[in-house]
Amino acid sequence: MRGRALAACLLVLWLAGAGSARSEALVAALSSDRVRIESNFTGTEIVVFGEIVRDFATVARADPYDIAVIVTGPEQDVTTRRKQRFLGLWVNRDAETFIGVPGFYAAHVTRPVGDLAQRNTLERFQIGLHNISLRVLEDSPVPISERFDFRNAFLRLLIRNGLYSERAGSVEFLSDSLFRTTIPIPSNVPVGAYKVRTYLLRGGALLASQENDLTIAKTGFEQLTYTAAYKYSAIYGAVAVFLALFTGWLAGVIFRRD
Repeated sequence: MRGRALAACLLVLWLAGAGSARSEALVAALSSDRVRIESNFTGTEIVVFGEIVRDFATVARADPYDIAVIVTGPEQDVTTRRKQRFLGLWVNRDAETFIGVPGFYAAHVTRPVGDLAQRNTLERFQIGLHNISLRVLEDSPVPISERFDFRNAFLRLLIRNGLYSERAGSVEFLSDSLFRTTIPIPSNVPVGAYKVRTYLLRGGALLASQENDLTIAKTGFEQLTYTAAYKYSAIYGAVAVFLALFTGWLAGVIFRRD
């Protein structure tokens, strides 16, 4: 009996080890984990590259591999307003505030997002523009039936400003296991901490994922003015007013006619 029990335990351990050996792993990295914004910054690019690591015992699958690279920027609150005619004038009326939404979002995928996995999987990992979680205020004045319009307006605004994007077919496979994609960073990108999440999917199932950190920060004089404006706003405003008055006075003295 003891021999049979020992044999059964060994069989279970072998099956568990075989199952773990046959699972794919994902290794991803960035060309640079820090973007510095200077006075002449007009945008840049970062390259995300990686490899799908497979054990020799991995069972061959009929479906091809899919890669989704999702870059999200610092969270912020954004208010979207709707204009309506009032007494012949266009004025802001209803407004919807989205809470903790990414200030920057880029989705680079091997093929159209809807072909990667089921909707619940895409929404869980926020893969694709229409699967981003956009929370609103609990006491939102906008009727539920109209919130979809505000959501679409929010996405259109961010897409037009170059801060939100979704690019199918932008992930290139250099071999059966090596891949890369180039993600544009616009000049108006918000500064802060970013997350670069890489997902490996196959046949609609998530096989592996990896997360990398990315920092976008101002440097030099830009960093000094940015810090002063946000951390010492009162002093920054007073100095700005003083400089404006002093410049106006100095110009009057220089160009004064006798």
